Amino acid sequence: MNPVMNEKADGAPAWGAVTAMTLGVFGLVTAEFLPASLLTPIAADLGISEGAAGQAVTMTAMFGFAVSLLISAAARGADRRNMMMTFSVLLIVSNLMVAFAQGVYMLLAGRVLLGIALGGFWAMSTAVTMRLVPPGLVPRALSILMSGVSAATVFAAPVGSYLGEIIGWRGVFLLASLLGAISLFAQWRSLPSMRPAGMARLRTLGEVLLRPGIGIGMMAVLLVFGGHFVFFTYLRAYLETRGGFSIEAIAIILLGFGIANFFGTVLAGRMAQLSLRLTLVLVPLSMGTLAMVMVVFGGNPVSDTVSVVLWGMIFGGVPVAWSSWITRTVSDEAESAGGLFVATIQLAIALGAGLGGVVFDAAGGTGTVFASGVLLLLSATTVMFGVRIRASAAAPA
Repeated sequence: MNPVMNEKADGAPAWGAVTAMTLGVFGLVTAEFLPASLLTPIAADLGISEGAAGQAVTMTAMFGFAVSLLISAAARGADRRNMMMTFSVLLIVSNLMVAFAQGVYMLLAGRVLLGIALGGFWAMSTAVTMRLVPPGLVPRALSILMSGVSAATVFAAPVGSYLGEIIGWRGVFLLASLLGAISLFAQWRSLPSMRPAGMARLRTLGEVLLRPGIGIGMMAVLLVFGGHFVFFTYLRAYLETRGGFSIEAIAIILLGFGIANFFGTVLAGRMAQLSLRLTLVLVPLSMGTLAMVMVVFGGNPVSDTVSVVLWGMIFGGVPVAWSSWITRTVSDEAESAGGLFVATIQLAIALGAGLGGVVFDAAGGTGTVFASGVLLLLSATTVMFGVRIRASAAAPA
C-alpha cells in the first residue's frame, strides 16, 4: 500500500473529515440545482428571458467539465486540504454574486465560479476521501460522500422553490452561501494536510485512459449515466403525458425519488464492499429491466409511481459503485482518474439529455424510457464482458 494514497491506512478512519467532504458536495450540488426551481423569478427580476436565465445552468456545466479534466495537473503541487477549502470559498463567493446580481452578466459570472468549484471539488473528492479511511472502508466512505448528492437532489428543487416563495430567490442563494460557509468551517476543522499523490500532469489523463480496461470502463460509465439522463431529464414530461399526473403529484413523486435515492446510496456502499463486480452489473441491469417494465406496463399511476421510486433507489448505486471502481483500479492516479470520471459523467448528462429530447419529440415519453433501457442494458453487458475490477497498472515507460 502506498502511504501517500491512504494516510489513514494504519490508523482510525477520519469520519469527521469524510462528513466535511460530504457537506461540501451537498452545498455544491444544491447550488447547481437551485436555478432549475427558480428560473421564473430570476428571469422576471433581472428582466431577461427564462432561456437566458437557463444559461446559468449551462455555464456551470461547461466550466465544470473543463476544470474536472485539468485541475489535477494545474494544481499538482498544492496541498489537497487547501484546494478543497478554496473550492468551498468559490462556492460562497459564487452564491453571493448570484444573490446580488443586477444583470445577466454578473449572474453568469457567479455561475462560472460555481462551475470551477464544482468541477474541481468533485474531481478530487474521490481521491481525497479514499485517503481519509483504511482501504476496507473506502466503499462505505464513498457512499457517505455520495449521500451528499442524494440529499441535494431531495433538498434543492422542492425546498428551493418553497423558500423562494417566502424569502425570494436572492434569499435562497444567500442561504446557499451560509451552507457553503458551514462546509468550509467543517473542512478547516477536520481535513488533514494532504500532499499530492501520483504524477499529476496533463498527459497523465491520456495515460490513465489507455491503461487496460480503463477506456471500456469509462464507456460503461457513459452508457449508464447517459441512459439514466435520457429518462430522468424528461421524467416530468413522461409523467404528465403518459401517466396523466398533476403537477402536485409529480412533485411528490420526485421527492420520493430523491429520498429513495438517498437510501439506495447507503445500501450500495455495503453492496460494493461485498462484491463490486456484482454491484456494477446489477445496478444498470436492474434499471434497464425496470425501464422495459415501464414501457410495457406504464401509464398506470401506481405502476409508474413505484417504478420511479425504485429507479431512484437503484440509481443511488451508480456513483458509489463506479467511484469504488476508480479507487480500486487506478489507486496510484486516483485524482486524474477522478477527473476523467467526472468529465465522462458531465458528457453523459449532455448527450443523454440531447438524445432524450430527440427521442421524446419523435416517440414521446415511452420512447425515452425504451432508449434509456437499451443504453442501461448495454452498460450492464459492457461491465460483464469488458470491465476489469482489479488494479490496472501503468504501462511501462
